[in-house]
Amino acid sequence: MTKKTIYFLCTGNACRSQIAEGWAKKLLPDWNVESAGIVAHGINPKAIACMEEIGIDISQQKSTVMSEEIYSQADLVVTLCADADENCPIVRAEVPREHWGFEDPARATGTEAEQWLVFQQVRDAIGERIKQFAKEKV
Repeated sequence: MTKKTIYFLCTGNACRSQIAEGWAKKLLPDWNVESAGIVAHGINPKAIACMEEIGIDISQQKSTVMSEEIYSQADLVVTLCADADENCPIVRAEVPREHWGFEDPARATGTEAEQWLVFQQVRDAIGERIKQFAKEKV
């Protein structure tokens, strides 16, 4: 059986799409999982730390720019921020696409503790959405 491919996209491939990639690799074993950004900002260290907190290691993932090849061969493209949803430089009508919008934890303000809480909340919300997706696709 050929694995399907899910492609998570956000602006910088630094937080949300990296978190989604980590969750999906754990929860969607029958899928190829990729992530990318409109630009590549590098993985945010807090994204790595918040995933490590729940036992998912994303430290070896790479921040990349969207690939037309991966996009065109994906079975599902998921945008995780409004910028990627509205400004995706690659759009093909034949590629199924969904938007799962999440707050950008890297833009959280307040104390370190308040910012960390936003990372945890976004991480958990993305995880719940991927768990829901996994149940729907069984």
